[in-house]
Amino acid sequence: MPEHARDRILARLRRAPREAQPPDDAATPRAPAPGGEAAAALEAALAAMRAEVQRLPREGWAGELRERLRGRGLSSLLYARDTPWAPALEEAWAAGPERPPALVAWEGTVEDFRDRLFVADAAITRAEAAAADPGVLVLRPGPAEPRLLSLVPPVHVVLVPGERIFGTLEEALAGGGFTPPLPANLVLVSGPSKTADIELTLAFGVHGPRELLVFILE
Repeated sequence: MPEHARDRILARLRRAPREAQPPDDAATPRAPAPGGEAAAALEAALAAMRAEVQRLPREGWAGELRERLRGRGLSSLLYARDTPWAPALEEAWAAGPERPPALVAWEGTVEDFRDRLFVADAAITRAEAAAADPGVLVLRPGPAEPRLLSLVPPVHVVLVPGERIFGTLEEALAGGGFTPPLPANLVLVSGPSKTADIELTLAFGVHGPRELLVFILE
C-alpha cells in the first residue's frame, strides 16, 4: 500500500468517533438462579427449540407419561432397567391396563438388541443436570443407560430432577457432580435433532429424535 494511502486511512480512523467502552461493572445478562426461576427459563428455552416440557410432582410422573405416550399412538417405550427410575416405570405400567405402549427393557449388547432398538417408538433417559442458559440437558450415558437410547428412537423422553437445574452450563457441570476429569461421553440436548443445509434452512428430526418430551420433576 502506498504510504500516502495508508496515512489517509489512519487519519480517518483517528477522526472517527469512538464508542464509549462500558465500565467493568456494567450490567450484563444474569443467568437464572437455581430453583423455580431456572426451571421456568429452561422450559422457555427448550420450548423455543420445539421441545415439549411439562412440570410434574415427583410422585405420579410415570403414570402421566404412560397416558401421554398412549395418546400419541406409540406402541413401545425403551428404558434402562438398572436405573433408579426404572421401578416407577414398571409399577405404573403394571398398574394400568394392558394396552400400548409396551414397556421394553434394554438387554444385552447393541448387536443383540439392534432389531428391537430400531423399531421402538420412544425411549426414556434421565438428565444428570440441566442449564437454563443456554437451555440444555446434560445426559451421562453409560453401560446401564446406553447412548443409543437418546439417539435412535423417534421420540426421546427426558426426566429432569428440579434440583438439578442450574443457571448456566458451567454451574450445571460443577453442581451436577461432574468433577474433573470430566466423563469421556456427555450428551447435550437442546431440543429435537436438528440440522441446517448450506442455505441455513433449519430442519428437525433428520438425524435423530424428531420429538423431545421433557418432564421436570418438582
